[in-house]
Amino acid sequence: MDIRLVRHATLVVRLGGKTLLVDPMLSPPGAMPAIPNSPNDRRNPLVPLPDLDLSPVDAVLVTHTHPDHFDEAAAERLRKNLPLFCQPEDEEKLRSSGFSDVRPVTERLSWEGIELLRTGGQHGTGEIGATMAPVSGFVLRAPEEPALYITGDTIWCPEVTDALARHRPRAAVVNAGAAQFVTGDPITMSERDVAEVCRHATETTIIAVHMEAINHCLLSRDDLKTFLKGQNLSQQVVIPADGERVEFS
Repeated sequence: MDIRLVRHATLVVRLGGKTLLVDPMLSPPGAMPAIPNSPNDRRNPLVPLPDLDLSPVDAVLVTHTHPDHFDEAAAERLRKNLPLFCQPEDEEKLRSSGFSDVRPVTERLSWEGIELLRTGGQHGTGEIGATMAPVSGFVLRAPEEPALYITGDTIWCPEVTDALARHRPRAAVVNAGAAQFVTGDPITMSERDVAEVCRHATETTIIAVHMEAINHCLLSRDDLKTFLKGQNLSQQVVIPADGERVEFS
């Protein structure tokens, strides 16, 4: 298994001999407006899209359809007959974008020897979290491959605790960045949330993404590295650069 961070939450995952594109945001820099009610008004994405060859992609996994996880550029560029896995709430929207093979995952789904299991999460707290819902995470399993947990847009919460305990993944991709509006708490994982994932899954390699590409993600890679070093957790967490690949045997 190998995981390439493209940018933000967009990943290319090679697992079980297949290539999955996760949460594609393919717009060029500045093509999308700033997230409303944010501490700054910088247009998104903030950084370029690394080289990305879409021809090897066998399927697409969308954790939820907020535009920083599935944008208009993705809807235009992706082949419309690709299998597209999603949470049930997003099936109609994705079909309306012209995709003909949308496969909602209620609890679990098998495809080409790969098992996809849907997990829960909380995209913030209180009224903001309720407004941002629903969101999902996914666990991917294939024979003779490590299990991969993609948390999706969530803070540290009981749903994440349960997924880690239930599935015991070898690797977990967490959406950090501490995304935040002018009011309210972070809606994605803060540095403290990432540390909690480490402490509750000591045998899991944590891959922290979702930083420095969208205007309301306020936690930088360097700040996360500094915090984890102070908590003696640096060895458990990989913080890839855009375009970087992480391999697991």
